Amino acid sequence: MNDIHQGRFDDSPLAGPSAASGDTPPNRWPAVAAVGLATFGVVTTEMLPVGLLTPIAQSLQVSAGSAGLMLSAPALLAALFAPLIVLGAGSIDRRRLLAALLLALAGANVLCALAPTLPWLLAARVVVGFCIGGIWSVAGGLAPRLVAAPSVGWATAIIFGGVSVASVVGVPLGAWLGELVGWRAAFGAMAVCSGLIFVLNIATLPPLPAAASGARQGMRAQFRNRGVRLGLTVTFFLVAGHFMAYTFVRPLLQQVSGFGAGWIGVLLFGYGVAGMIANFAAGPLAGRHPGRALLAVALALSATLLLFATFGNTMTSGAALLLCWGLSYGAVSVSVQSWMLRAADGIDGIEAATALLVSVFNLGIALGSFFGGIAVDVAGLQTTLLIASALTLAGLVTSVRMQRAPSAASAGLAQCRP
Repeated sequence: MNDIHQGRFDDSPLAGPSAASGDTPPNRWPAVAAVGLATFGVVTTEMLPVGLLTPIAQSLQVSAGSAGLMLSAPALLAALFAPLIVLGAGSIDRRRLLAALLLALAGANVLCALAPTLPWLLAARVVVGFCIGGIWSVAGGLAPRLVAAPSVGWATAIIFGGVSVASVVGVPLGAWLGELVGWRAAFGAMAVCSGLIFVLNIATLPPLPAAASGARQGMRAQFRNRGVRLGLTVTFFLVAGHFMAYTFVRPLLQQVSGFGAGWIGVLLFGYGVAGMIANFAAGPLAGRHPGRALLAVALALSATLLLFATFGNTMTSGAALLLCWGLSYGAVSVSVQSWMLRAADGIDGIEAATALLVSVFNLGIALGSFFGGIAVDVAGLQTTLLIASALTLAGLVTSVRMQRAPSAASAGLAQCRP
């Protein structure tokens, strides 16, 4: 890792702490798959209101902007909880911690299904926010602990593939269930799914003791790591811009592109398939060139949102641009996590950097969806898309600086070379 801090970024496959120490773990692919299912469960729960926003708002008699708090509130809390959970967990085995959080996620979904009012629903989503922060802080950095160094890129893609599969299966299926039997049934089904994922993680994960040096020291070290800090800056702009628009993708597709309610599940399924393809295509590439991957992702996402605001007012263009949106955003998570695995050092460094990433990621979700709700209510959907594109453009500018600035590279950035 010294090469990173001297401005040289190794283009070999991602090396985890095991590689550095010479203690190479066996490849535990069933455990990797179980962790991927855990990320699927938490992302589906977090994003379920996106496909159900309109029926929930109508059922609880609130505006779309108010209903958007179902996304922004847990995301903001996850941003707070992510580092606190890592700091507070201390020496708790991470396998047990992940299992407890999955059980809490199941309970939170039950509370959502039973919510008679928006305040009740938002209270249940507070628990969801706690689970989001904890599950991602643990799961996001597990790849180097479950597979040997040459396989870390693929394992990271599988773990973060839960995000894409949630978009392909979870959110569209939730939207479909909401249309078929009501939005409460969708949350109930997610409670059952979370319980099954808990069982799979208990059955497949090995013991995962906490880092010996302690989370507090690791967190302080990552705050001083400029490579980590600038990676977090790019992440915030990309995520905030995306969720400023994506939180309202259903009304966007219906009111701007002209789709009927029956099309929403199909369209979100297509979006998710595109995202899944992008995730698994980008995983190995981001493992070798994370800086360039982030640059490409930022460019594609900013352009797509701008084009949607300008040309997305027909069903054909709306569907095509939604697929492009899925392709561009689908590579974000695996690209930023690959960056963090390079910038951090050691198991405690990876866990601390991942907690900071989760915090900033969810802060971006919270602020993006919150201000997106204000923008939608005040200025309309297409203006909101333009603002979202401007935010992702800021991420693009930062990505360009990360590629070109020698001073940034010498401070620990990933200066990727072919």
